[in-house]
Amino acid sequence: MDKLVHKPAENAVSVGKSKLSDSSIDLPEENKASVQAATAAELGNNEAKPDISSELAAEPLPNSAVEISIPSNSQFSDEHRAESKPSKIVLVGTAHVSEKSVVEVKSVIRNLKPDIVAVELCGERSNALEGKSQEDQIPIKDLLSGGKLYYYMVHWLLAHLQKKIGEEKGVKPGAEMLSAMKEAESIGAKVALIDRDVQVTLQRFWGKMKFMEKIKMIGSLLGCVVQVGKGNDLDIDQMTEQEVVQELLSELRGSAPTAAQVLIDERDAYLAGNIIKAAEGGNKTIVVVIGAGHKAGVLNYLKNPKSIPPLDTLIEVPKKSLGIGKIVSAIFVCIIVAFFALLLLSGVSLQLFLVAFVCWFIITGVLSALGALLAGGHRDSILTSFLLAWITTPHPGWFSGLVEAKKRNPKTSDFKALFAVENFGDIFKNSIMRVLLVASLTNIGSIVGAFLGGIVIMKVTGTDPSDIIFAGLKAIGL
Repeated sequence: MDKLVHKPAENAVSVGKSKLSDSSIDLPEENKASVQAATAAELGNNEAKPDISSELAAEPLPNSAVEISIPSNSQFSDEHRAESKPSKIVLVGTAHVSEKSVVEVKSVIRNLKPDIVAVELCGERSNALEGKSQEDQIPIKDLLSGGKLYYYMVHWLLAHLQKKIGEEKGVKPGAEMLSAMKEAESIGAKVALIDRDVQVTLQRFWGKMKFMEKIKMIGSLLGCVVQVGKGNDLDIDQMTEQEVVQELLSELRGSAPTAAQVLIDERDAYLAGNIIKAAEGGNKTIVVVIGAGHKAGVLNYLKNPKSIPPLDTLIEVPKKSLGIGKIVSAIFVCIIVAFFALLLLSGVSLQLFLVAFVCWFIITGVLSALGALLAGGHRDSILTSFLLAWITTPHPGWFSGLVEAKKRNPKTSDFKALFAVENFGDIFKNSIMRVLLVASLTNIGSIVGAFLGGIVIMKVTGTDPSDIIFAGLKAIGL
């Protein structure tokens, strides 16, 4: 299980050795959380913090916030339980690119003066927001293996879309989370990073999605990126309203149910589990800053903590399976090898066989290399495309991309710079995008070359493919 990371006012440190459970969060029936919508009067009567009760009564919570009380954990003695009071959790649902959300988050924290401010961030995202990310080199295998090539693209599209909306609204993406952490520091409260590691989420997201879901997701993101900033009436502040949130979530579940499960449902459970973890022992006031899309789900889990699945199961990375790309590549290799074997066995002359093979080699190689060249690839990447395309079609780009990555050594700074890409000039300046372009255009070139090469071979040999197949099979006694 991941540790619950607390960041004190001065420096970020990792604590949280106390575990919820190795299986699931198991609170006795009598300790189920009691939920109530927060009002000024209720906050004043609960007496969790006598020294600030007058402040709580003076300023009611915004509509985007709701309060829930969580009893102290039953693992303590009867005497301790008698002394401890329930922890008060205030959930604030936000839009990640909304100035209104920033103002509301600041107001709630200043009003409640909580012991802990929990934010919907993991360590990596928190460091990125605070500008603390290290300039590490991205491992080449990580970039090109296991489908990560594509989920890096999806991550970039999501971030780019959020950035464009933020620019249109004049708010930096994640500003409300950054404001929450700064407010916590100003009042001496701890910061709890309660979200799942973003890399785990991305790998589960991409690994579990079906092929058509991936196509729909990428198409939708591309469409959104194109539409933002073209005069569309986009009311971000309205996205914290529950009816709007539910409508948007319903649309996501309809078009990409697996994405909704991984990005919303699983993280709702993970966030709720870490909130309960932070509330252990009672006598705490915790302000939780989360996206509006998570508020209802997290609230439901806090009301029914036994329904939270084992948190360990939510951070498991799916095992690599034989994806459709690998299957297609294997089929093409088998077809290429089988075709030339059957052509040789069909009785054509060795000279004609060599002419056919050279035509295939040159056409697929040249068009693949042309793709790498158009992408601005290194000469070694272009040469790799040319030499390997004949046998690796339709995916010689994996090899040329690998060579390109070795030459360019993409770093974390290149990944962060993806969010600032606005035109083709910016794309060609970014090492990660250059690697992706080389891999993609090489593959496209090889596919075109395969079709053209097949046509040329038929013309050169003057034979029909079915005749070659039957003659070859007959020659081996089939």
